[in-house]
Amino acid sequence: QVQLVESGGGLVQAGESLRLSCATSGSILGINTMAWYRQAPGWQRDLVASISRGGSTNYADSVKGRFTISRDNAKNTVYLQMNSLKPEDTAVYYCNAGLVLRDQLGNTRLINNWGQGTQVTVSS
Repeated sequence: QVQLVESGGGLVQAGESLRLSCATSGSILGINTMAWYRQAPGWQRDLVASISRGGSTNYADSVKGRFTISRDNAKNTVYLQMNSLKPEDTAVYYCNAGLVLRDQLGNTRLINNWGQGTQVTVSS
């Protein structure tokens, strides 16, 4: 079974940094776009940053200049380096990836997969 496994969340003070990681486990043929989303209590899940297979990136305005998304295609892993954290960055962060798989019939399929989420809490 293919899974996205996140790590790196925690409790930090404003101005500090955290690095999130998301690794893919299981048998896959490849990964298209990878992304990080976040969801605070009472709010919808919003895109934080995304990165294409070729390395093109996209960021939410609220994190530009502070967060950096990167990926290691050899390790099927995506990272989110978060600097100068603010209390408003507090949320559950979710990894998302477009995974290319071969199903039981031998057909190639693209599925949208989510990680379980990791809590990031920034105190003032």
